[in-house]
Amino acid sequence: MTKCIYKPSTFAVINLIILKSSLFILFCLSLQMLAAGQKINPADLKKLRAKEDTLKEYAMYMVTDSLTEDRMVSDSIFTKTLVRALQIRNSFFFPFDSVIGISKLYAPDTSFRIFTWSISYDDYYHRQRGAIQMKTADGSLKLIPLRDVSEFTMNAEDSARNSRNWIGAVYYNIIKTQHKGKNFYTLFGFDPNSAQSSMKWMEVLSFNERNEPVFGGPFFTYEQDSIPKKPKNRFGIEFKKETRVLVNYIPDLEMILVDHLVSETDQPELVWTMVPDGDQEGFKWENGKWVHIDKVFTFKLQDGQAPVGEPLLDPKGNRNEQKLQEKTDKNKTKEGRSPINYDN
Repeated sequence: MTKCIYKPSTFAVINLIILKSSLFILFCLSLQMLAAGQKINPADLKKLRAKEDTLKEYAMYMVTDSLTEDRMVSDSIFTKTLVRALQIRNSFFFPFDSVIGISKLYAPDTSFRIFTWSISYDDYYHRQRGAIQMKTADGSLKLIPLRDVSEFTMNAEDSARNSRNWIGAVYYNIIKTQHKGKNFYTLFGFDPNSAQSSMKWMEVLSFNERNEPVFGGPFFTYEQDSIPKKPKNRFGIEFKKETRVLVNYIPDLEMILVDHLVSETDQPELVWTMVPDGDQEGFKWENGKWVHIDKVFTFKLQDGQAPVGEPLLDPKGNRNEQKLQEKTDKNKTKEGRSPINYDN
């Protein structure tokens, strides 16, 4: 079994910090988009803002309309309006910031962005929509629609897929890794799933020699576990509705953390009873794979002992100036680190 040991203070910080997004990454990306946005001419910018107003309205109707047929109509109008907006030259650089409830993620290298959203037909049936917009040299539109076929899939973890048989999710994060000069983009997504349970997904997006998207592949490996398992093409986790479950990349640790789940009723076969137990497993990028770590935090305490940091006073109560300076220097290095996104 591979073990990764961290101090209790790091563990405590990870469990206390719950933020919506990495502000540092968003800040850098915003600067890039602001600079690139200069490419949109004033007339096209006016058109895009008008389209944005319409998209904002129908994105809200998709969620708030009480009738299923009205939500379906709103979804249809939204999709058509989005395609028309993206046909405007250099639309790639328009962020659509005011369109709430729709995920709009740029790749870290801004080579593409991916739109995803969900439509609920009832409490038990949800479908995801999506499209990838590629960045083009002349500002024209190259759009790849994504077709959600998850309802027809018995085992979503067993195969790599293309845009026509996509496992639907609303993506809340994307990170880039590399191996042998090839780019890989790990996607983190949320699926409302059913009235009793929700799901989170991780999968690696790559592009083949024809520059077509490939979702998944044998990237999630368990070869270093005490009981090795076959690799998975994507990683999915199902849990009790409305439960907060961490599945995300943690920049400070340079790894993916996943909450370990247990059944709150001691019935693990009932996935809608699964909740976090306070432990985390993880994945570390090594040699082009996400290698599974069964238990990330392995520190143990003796009975009755509380976790403490390094003492700054000696046994006589005198200040240890060297330790104090080391602690100060260590805290300074933490400044500027990216916040942790626990949320979807």
